[in-house]
Amino acid sequence: MSGDDIPKRNLRKWVILTFLLIAFAIAAYIVVSLITGTGLIQLQSLFSSRVPAITVDEFNFDVGRNRSFAHMDSSIASVGTLGVQVLNAEGRETLRDSFRMSQPAIISSGGKGVAFDIGGTTLRTFSQTQVTTTIDTDGAIVSASINRNGWFCVVTQEGGGLRGTVTVYNSMGLDVYRVNVGSGYVLFAQLSDNNRNLVILSLTDNGSRITFFHGIDAEEEPDHMVDFPDELIVDIKYLANGDVLALSMNSLLLVKSTGVSTELYSFNDKRLGGYAFDGEFAVLHLYDFGIGFTGRLVTIDSDGVILSELTTDWELLSISAIENSLVILKGDGISFYNEELVAFPVSADSLSAVGANRVLAVGDGVAIATSDNSAVVLLREDPIEE
Repeated sequence: MSGDDIPKRNLRKWVILTFLLIAFAIAAYIVVSLITGTGLIQLQSLFSSRVPAITVDEFNFDVGRNRSFAHMDSSIASVGTLGVQVLNAEGRETLRDSFRMSQPAIISSGGKGVAFDIGGTTLRTFSQTQVTTTIDTDGAIVSASINRNGWFCVVTQEGGGLRGTVTVYNSMGLDVYRVNVGSGYVLFAQLSDNNRNLVILSLTDNGSRITFFHGIDAEEEPDHMVDFPDELIVDIKYLANGDVLALSMNSLLLVKSTGVSTELYSFNDKRLGGYAFDGEFAVLHLYDFGIGFTGRLVTIDSDGVILSELTTDWELLSISAIENSLVILKGDGISFYNEELVAFPVSADSLSAVGANRVLAVGDGVAIATSDNSAVVLLREDPIEE
């Protein structure tokens, strides 16, 4: 290696670190559920969701600024700088908990939710009707996740030379397992729905790492550590079979619980514009390198089979998927799609979604468009004839 290569390599490491931390914070903040997501973050099984019964045209929330939304079975939850609020399918408030946050985020799994302050120390878990745990962490919160049983993971930065601490709590808020990471920066952790297995996404000096723990009730070393040199993994999703779906800035990967990884789809010639994991498929929106918004919309199943591809020429503002339904907020409007990327218009009976800045799929053919003050229900009509 030449002397000129050394500063370039160091610069690349700092770029990787900065970009991943920013990308993760954004993903966790908007919930996809990445996210989903996912984000990153933000997270539940890729292939299981319930369809909520929507009976109102508009949900009205009052939780302060920087709102994020999540669906909880038949209810809609929102978090903001003033706390968390849950409205049922009739639009009635079933839960309100007031507390201060600067960078609020929310993630749900089934009828369980977790609200937390990115960079702060405040965290709440809740059902549709009550707060189940209240925690103030010792270190700054990087991310959190919750499973369908109400067990949850919190990633914090606690100083003392540690680059990240992952704490697993049971549904009563008791600390049951802790992992201190001395190398790499932990971005996200997720617990399986059987409360036994843990997966951790970290940023290393050379790229990204996914770590598997099988059986968290024993103090033991990781079962598998899978490194991805020079890869920027921005989100992971725990699948029901124990494998992990991972999204980098270059490809969609399947990482087996045995430690073997497979590239499902590569997009080195494109840049990632947006994605969704929460349907019965993964969807990627990819921009061409260059000026404008030309690109491609791709749907892929967990075996790497490309379900459909669609050439696009619009700006992506928000994307969300559930079951076989995909909803996209574009620069010029909102559209539904299925896994084959057949387009469906929004029902003319839906209230105006002018001013919406996010969309959230909440059922097959049902979504909400969220703004600063409300969430408007959107219904899917018959497919658009080409």
